[in-house]
Amino acid sequence: MPLIGPWATDPLWATAYDWLVEHETVGGLIWRLGTDSSLADLYAATAEIGRLPAGSRVLDVPCGGGVALRGLKRGQGIEYVAADISPAMLDRTVAAAVERGVLDQVRPKVEDMQALSFDDDSFDLVVSLTGLHVVPDPVGAVHELARVLRPGGRLTGSALLTDTGLRFEGLRLAGRVAGVLGPSLSTPELLDALGDAGLTRIRAETSGAFVYFSAAKTR
Repeated sequence: MPLIGPWATDPLWATAYDWLVEHETVGGLIWRLGTDSSLADLYAATAEIGRLPAGSRVLDVPCGGGVALRGLKRGQGIEYVAADISPAMLDRTVAAAVERGVLDQVRPKVEDMQALSFDDDSFDLVVSLTGLHVVPDPVGAVHELARVLRPGGRLTGSALLTDTGLRFEGLRLAGRVAGVLGPSLSTPELLDALGDAGLTRIRAETSGAFVYFSAAKTR
């Protein structure tokens, strides 16, 4: 396992990230010190999954180690597609789904969020937590997430953006040097990308180094 490098190679940082987000006390403290944000915000962003009715389809991309599975309820009766460019991440998501008793609803799939293989208008909810900042083309990724969303569906996610404070510039620079972060976007650039992708009812809220966002596809 390489120490640094692209997420598809499963660098050591990927394991560290998964450990941090799954350990609310110690990991949450490190998360807070590094990003001035709370893991509670990340967990809260998954709640929309649990409100979906039976028969709904969810795309979680990149799923990482399965942090968004917190929102999925046992016996909810939805199809939850967990997608990631890293097979190792998918293995962790499957293990988390087994632990949470929701594997029967989870379908893992290797995907690049910049070029998704799914048809247009395929999902009722698209979840993309801590993902847009890792890809080389975040605007293209936004358009892909919007493309596969059904009219009436919603997109929700979070990203490490470029304009959330100079105190996080070291974090962003280190991530780019290590190959685990892409160019990312500023908040205005993200809002523009969401609007240009045809989404409406766009909301964004800053939490330390991260911006949590949501939008709807109305047509």
